[in-house]
Amino acid sequence: MLVFNNIEKLQQHLSTIYVENQIGFVPTMGALHQGHLSLIAQSQLKNDITIVSIFINPTQFNNIEDLEKYPRHLESDLKQLESINCDIVFTPNANDIYNNSIIASRFNFDGLEYQMEGAFREGHFDGVGTIVKRLFEIIQPNNAYFGEKDFQQLQIIKALVKQNLFEINIQACEIYREKDGLAMSSRNTRLSSTQRKEVPLIYKTILRVKELFKAESYSNIQSWVSNQFEDNPILSLDYFEITDESTLRTIKSKEIDKKYRAFIAINVGDIRLIDNISL
Repeated sequence: MLVFNNIEKLQQHLSTIYVENQIGFVPTMGALHQGHLSLIAQSQLKNDITIVSIFINPTQFNNIEDLEKYPRHLESDLKQLESINCDIVFTPNANDIYNNSIIASRFNFDGLEYQMEGAFREGHFDGVGTIVKRLFEIIQPNNAYFGEKDFQQLQIIKALVKQNLFEINIQACEIYREKDGLAMSSRNTRLSSTQRKEVPLIYKTILRVKELFKAESYSNIQSWVSNQFEDNPILSLDYFEITDESTLRTIKSKEIDKKYRAFIAINVGDIRLIDNISL
């Protein structure tokens, strides 16, 4: 396994392997878990070379405290990646990535960036767009792998690729869950034992939403979801939405030829967890 923290040295190496190899790329912010490893496994199945980046991107955190508390486990991350035969790991620093000016670019994703997470986390998707665009330019992969847990981010990255005419295939991978249904996230490691016992309610709720969606109206479902968390002393509902999968706009009525998805965000103390499910 090769580890690079220098952009120029990484690109020099990549220039020797582009012609004969299909390259898969999995961008991460570290604190790797089985969900990340499942993305890497998908890349290894379909590509000759798999590259993983580990970079905690400062411009996608609208809360400085969240950035400071984000788990950092680079040494153990590298051991995990070596154990699964990852080919290349890229671990740049912020000054190199941002050319010593750590400011996000501004993007227009046709309104995708203002829905849900965008409404609650100002500037978040400018930060996401900035780092993903930069990493794509540096690495120039054939395929890039993203989990559906961050489904809004996935749709925005597809828009980014289209806008910039990148010849990169974006591969969406199913949400990887714990046995009790909790979507795997690096933030899960911050949960206390008491909080951890409560959070499976998130997945149970959206599973029930999938059933209710067959017959109930959106307003009735929204009220039902609100009631599930109204008196919960540990879990606080940030938002619940049912949207058109392609536009991410909240539905007004169901149409037969469209795909819909339910999204939920929950605050657990100062930890924020998100999940979603196809309807």
